[in-house]
Amino acid sequence: MHDLTGLQRDLLYAIAGMDEPHGLALKDEVEQYYEGEIHHGRLYPNLDTLVDKGLVEKGSKDRRTNSYTITKRGHREIEARREWEQDYLDW
Repeated sequence: MHDLTGLQRDLLYAIAGMDEPHGLALKDEVEQYYEGEIHHGRLYPNLDTLVDKGLVEKGSKDRRTNSYTITKRGHREIEARREWEQDYLDW
């Protein structure tokens, strides 16, 4: 998790909280959070990085639409990050 960009981390969290989202659903989700447009040329390479790192699996909903699911490793990385954050945010 330490080597992910902020966008990659946010995409991972969004994927974890959604039911097999497709790219455009993720785009909409992060655009709401960032309050701005995320271009396809930025979105899909970052999703591919999450896949390459084994944090997310890419599936196919149909011939043109991919879906994304978090892997067990992705869940473990999120949990480790939450524990690390809690060490510093335990108010």
